[in-house]
Amino acid sequence: QVQLVESGGGLVQAGGSLRLSCAASGLTFSAYAMGWFRQAPGKEREFVAAVSYSGAARYYADPVNGRFTISRENAKNTVYLQMNSLKREDTAVYYCAADDRLSGLRVMPVYWGQGTQVTVSS
Repeated sequence: QVQLVESGGGLVQAGGSLRLSCAASGLTFSAYAMGWFRQAPGKEREFVAAVSYSGAARYYADPVNGRFTISRENAKNTVYLQMNSLKREDTAVYYCAADDRLSGLRVMPVYWGQGTQVTVSS
């Protein structure tokens, strides 16, 4: 079955950086658009970033644009989220997601990871 396994979360001071990874299995990775979502306590899950099948196209939510970078390595079945200049409001559980349609990924992905906690302290 399809598995998305996130790693790289943790505690970081404001202004610092983290890189999240998501290893995918059970699917033809290059045939799936990949993305990241996050959910802060008491808030709904929100879109963070998406990358197209080859990595040529990338999309970001306004709050992270310019600070976060999404990338993928199809040879390793892995998608990354490089997070720089972290702010307290970036604190959330971050989820990896996959969908065979880029349009579907940004609305309701087919597959989800279990999430990894990112905590930004002041």
